[in-house]
Amino acid sequence: MSDPNEQSGAEVAKPILTAKTILKTKLYSKALKRATAQASHPSETKAPGSCYWTSERDGEVKLRLGKNSENEPPTTVPDLIMSAATKYSHCLAIGSKYKKSWQLLTYIEYYEACRRAAKAFLKVGLERFHGVGIMGFNSTEWVIANIGAIMAGGISVGILCSNSPKVCQVIAEASEMDIFVVDNDRQLQKVNQIQGYLKHLKAIIQYREDIQEVQPNLYSWKGFLELADGISDEKLDQVIDSQKPNQCCALVYNQGTTGAPKAIMLSHDNITWTTAATVQSLEFKCPPDGQEIFVSYLPLCFAGAQILDVWVAISVAATVYFPSAEAGNWSGSARAPGTGFLTEMLRDVQPTTFCGIPWVWDRMLDSLKTKHLDATAFRRRIDRWAMHMGLSTNRRRLLGQIHQPLCFGLAKKLTFDPARKFLGLSHCQQFLNMGSGLSRATVDFFLSLDIPIFEVYGLSECTGLHSLSSQQAYRIPSSGKALPSSHTKVEKENQDGMGNLCIWGRHIFMGYLNDKEGTEKKVDGHGWLHTNDLGFLDIDRFLYVMGNINDMITLSSGEVINPNPIEERVKMRIPIVRYVMLVGQDAPYLCALLTMKGPCPS
Repeated sequence: MSDPNEQSGAEVAKPILTAKTILKTKLYSKALKRATAQASHPSETKAPGSCYWTSERDGEVKLRLGKNSENEPPTTVPDLIMSAATKYSHCLAIGSKYKKSWQLLTYIEYYEACRRAAKAFLKVGLERFHGVGIMGFNSTEWVIANIGAIMAGGISVGILCSNSPKVCQVIAEASEMDIFVVDNDRQLQKVNQIQGYLKHLKAIIQYREDIQEVQPNLYSWKGFLELADGISDEKLDQVIDSQKPNQCCALVYNQGTTGAPKAIMLSHDNITWTTAATVQSLEFKCPPDGQEIFVSYLPLCFAGAQILDVWVAISVAATVYFPSAEAGNWSGSARAPGTGFLTEMLRDVQPTTFCGIPWVWDRMLDSLKTKHLDATAFRRRIDRWAMHMGLSTNRRRLLGQIHQPLCFGLAKKLTFDPARKFLGLSHCQQFLNMGSGLSRATVDFFLSLDIPIFEVYGLSECTGLHSLSSQQAYRIPSSGKALPSSHTKVEKENQDGMGNLCIWGRHIFMGYLNDKEGTEKKVDGHGWLHTNDLGFLDIDRFLYVMGNINDMITLSSGEVINPNPIEERVKMRIPIVRYVMLVGQDAPYLCALLTMKGPCPS
């Protein structure tokens, strides 16, 4: 492990104790003490809130525990990471690439770094239930600031790097933000433009680039962590012990809406329960049987990405790798297939689970097709034969036929394995898609290469995940089955059984911050979240999402059209089309806006 202090902007906290075995014993006794306290006061572990939702940052909600005795016990985020540090102290936890070397932390170092950041937040004046805004690309410092803010009793607020200063101001004012954490001077200048309007702002921390101009309330990452020496372990433990599972610890903003962004409040239980349910639904290895490897590149300000890359990773003791600071600096010029920061990073770290979004999968598909066209005629014939066998075999497997053809192993060696190696996914066992669903053509293409992509469905309002496909629950084109102990119902069904999707479970958010009316519209009195998505459940409870109520088009004749199936059919019939948008609201007919596929930037 190289010394992070040798790299500019790459400062990470060192363990408070050098004797890790002593610290492990201390952590274990702490966990035992807190578990005993909860057992002797069970009423404290059950939410005293009388309502399923709230719009107050310091409010408490009623947890949807149900009557199942096998319910996951409510717990807090600090308990989750303390448990991982106790069980997997010497396992590699996270790593960021600085220049050409990886800076790595074990789980015990990770935990102590988070505690040190929490103390520093308290030292600069973070108040209970006030916000800590984190605006930067995924990195070790991002997740340490995120967890440290929660440990210190604040509310972690992930902010998209592309947000304008005005949007940052709206977010900061709504969350009563005490501290901004930014990764470079560009993000710092946004905060400087608005800090005159932020009455609660007490400090700004910049963690990746050297500070170019000294400011009274501006700290480097190293200077910020040094403030931790002024706060005792006992004071931090008091703050941690005062936290409850049904209280808010994070804000997520729904970035895709028009108008002012809505602040979605997530509780400790939202995060810890969703994490446990996701781990139960998918297949992960934990030490000493093996260790998962994740690549974190999707913005952590999105709930689904954070659940997988931060919280699931902690729960299963995975190693998470973050890209270098230069990763996103693409000039816009066309690149050769199989190049780009993501592909190079995948080849470098060889993840065991990979989560993409439709844009990423489409770029991977384009790269593989370009490579195929550059091959010899004989090589292309072999690939076509292998892919035809792969698709037909996997389709039969979906119907319950488990026997592979005799030539399947040959196809794997000649085509499937080289394709995975080209993408950097040779060791990958689970392939996930988050966001909007993939087109059938994309799903079939990867299935023909023996790469089944598992669809994940969820909203920020349900902590990013509600249903997901897996090895045990895979059916095209469904989004799999709901998380354990969560529920789905379809309201206002039409003759085809399609209607409005409503979901229920402990992953449902606390409410919209300072928006009681909006929260009441989204969550009914029985705790059901009305998603505004359209879909249906089949006889085996697989969920199919077919569109959104807000996307429906009403023609001048009064006919209501769901654009989603038409748009997908156009993309399937015209392969050169990248995106399709159907338009025609209040018009006598429909039109479609098309964008063509261009050079592959990744």
